Amino acid sequence: MSAEIATNRKAARDFHILERYEAGVELRGTEVKSIRQGKINLSDAFARVERGQAWLYNFDIQTYDKASHTQHEPRRTRKLLLHKREIQKLTVLTQQKGLTLPALRAYWKGPLVKIEIGVGKGKTKGDQRQDLKGKAMDREAARAVSNFNEKRGR
Repeated sequence: MSAEIATNRKAARDFHILERYEAGVELRGTEVKSIRQGKINLSDAFARVERGQAWLYNFDIQTYDKASHTQHEPRRTRKLLLHKREIQKLTVLTQQKGLTLPALRAYWKGPLVKIEIGVGKGKTKGDQRQDLKGKAMDREAARAVSNFNEKRGR
């Protein structure tokens, strides 16, 4: 069972997620303590494959208040821990036109922090509007079913 730390709701709004990958993150001690306090922001985080390694950019972990003399940089580039085959596959996918690797969520898996990254294709404004219309129609249908069941006494 995994405990959710943070989610990136902007990623679901801005991208069609085609595939999902689980990756470990190379962290320092003060970063882990900061994450335990909930001082984390995934909203602009994305991954990039460079020179055979996966890196996580704009993953914001605020500084730990009670740290002694050593402190981490909040938006430093962090290494993602993936299998070699996964990195090779991500390299091929990101070289295709319009595909990117947004960070979707961060969670605990035992004592480890994991990041779920997705292979995403950017949505247009029309796609976003269509999604909103679909959600509104689903809400109206659920409301109608609920009203029907209330009238029937179920």
